[in-house]
Amino acid sequence: MRFDVIIIGAGLNGLAAALALGASGLARPLKVALVDRQDPVELASKRRDTRGSAVTAATQTMLKTLGAWQQIAPHAEEMRNIIVTDGQNSRQERPVLMSFATEDGKAAAASIVENHALFTGLLEAVQASPHITLLTGKTVASVSFGPGLATVVLEGDETLKAELIVGADGRASRTRDAAGIKVESKSYGQTAITFTLAHELEHHGRAEEHFTSDGVLAVLPLPGKLSSIVWAQSDAAAKEAMALDDDPFLVRLMETLGTHLGALTLAGSRAAYPLGLQIAHEFVAPRLALVGDAAHVIHPLAGLGLNLGFKDAASLADCLSEASALGQDIGSVAVLENYVRQRRFDTTMTSIGLDGMNFLFANNNPLLKVVRDTGLMLVDKLPFAKDLLMKEAAGRTGTPPRLMRGLTP
Repeated sequence: MRFDVIIIGAGLNGLAAALALGASGLARPLKVALVDRQDPVELASKRRDTRGSAVTAATQTMLKTLGAWQQIAPHAEEMRNIIVTDGQNSRQERPVLMSFATEDGKAAAASIVENHALFTGLLEAVQASPHITLLTGKTVASVSFGPGLATVVLEGDETLKAELIVGADGRASRTRDAAGIKVESKSYGQTAITFTLAHELEHHGRAEEHFTSDGVLAVLPLPGKLSSIVWAQSDAAAKEAMALDDDPFLVRLMETLGTHLGALTLAGSRAAYPLGLQIAHEFVAPRLALVGDAAHVIHPLAGLGLNLGFKDAASLADCLSEASALGQDIGSVAVLENYVRQRRFDTTMTSIGLDGMNFLFANNNPLLKVVRDTGLMLVDKLPFAKDLLMKEAAGRTGTPPRLMRGLTP
């Protein structure tokens, strides 16, 4: 079968890339094949992903433009307020070092959505497009990138051909490996425990980040009296916490979180994810473009990972749309270098910034503690600095791709 683009990986980034390139409302939708060895419909029904994501205002604009946000919006909760504390102090001696509040009548910089709700909304939009073909339940047997068209062979010898392959198959991307692209990586020695928390009292749309000596506890508001939790700890501490039964686990959580949300219960299961930094040496190769975790993996402390992946998809859509309109080969390195120019610098700077933040906060050094606390309190008193940070949190810095400005490529 012949397509314009074959996307390998039907996770969040793969679904977003498929819509960015082949949604019905685009001016020049491409013919897209979306390939995955797992059935995304089955995955959506099982609600396996325990994480929540901060969806920036720019990413929401992209999803609205692609016709997916209306299914997702009922499951989203605006972050109307954000506080940052030094969680190394006792709960009674933990002042708010920095806070951000959204003015009445203005849209919040981001909203929190559970990943399974995002996945379901994106999947419904993909299924509604006649330009996207879902090919699931079959393992990719081989991938080749030329000469001529790129070729994907599925188990059973089903052969797909396209001008371009998009690798959206995660941090352990076999597509990236097939192209011989290496990665630079390091482990943080931390594990993130993720789950949804039900609480007795209202959160009032407030997100909290409590930095501890070995990580960060992020409390992200969901609709109702629910919050999505990302609790990054040292590998040893996370392993010990995951081994606890629910009641002692919640007791340990309260020791860091405090009691301001009232009685706590777990609304579902817990999951653990090792944390690290990983950047691909190249984001493209002849007839290949990498998006999302296949290209870059960052620390979750600012909740930017999902948005970086979606911005990859939107930027790639800009590049391919322009090339297609000019009759150019969309799988050529010359075309794909435009994508690299848009994404490499942004991704690298974000990665470096979060790497530095993690070092600065997950550290017991008393001098660093004074520096970070003083710095945060200083920023908290500078309106222009806070406005810049909120603009960054909304995904509005620089010139976003067309989809993130409400325009179709």
